[in-house]
Order: sequence, then C-alpha cells, then structure tokens
Amino acid sequence: MTVQVGDSVKTRKAHACGSNLWTVVRVGADFKLKCAKCGRVVMLSSEKFYKAVKTIDGK
Repeated sequence: MTVQVGDSVKTRKAHACGSNLWTVVRVGADFKLKCAKCGRVVMLSSEKFYKAVKTIDGK
C-alpha cells in the first residue's frame, strides 16, 4: 500500500465531526492527515495509520 502526499484516505472510524475522509499532508515515519470536513490536522504513526485506513484514493 503506497501513499503519497495529496491522496484522499477513508478511515474505518469517523472523526468527531462525522467525516471519515482525510487528505494526506505528510508522509514518512509518521503520517499527517487533514480532515476534509473540519480541517483538523492529526499525526499518526505508520503502524496506527495503516491500521486505521480503509481505502486510499489517488489524486
């Protein structure tokens, strides 16, 4: 599973705002995601990221 900056990601659980769509902002040892609905930025370790992701949509 390869992820690039700018990809849209759908998570298994919804964010507190109700959205489960995120945009990848940073890729590396950890991932930075931005919520598509409220704009909140979250950082996850790669292990937690791959566990939380359901689908990855390219640009």
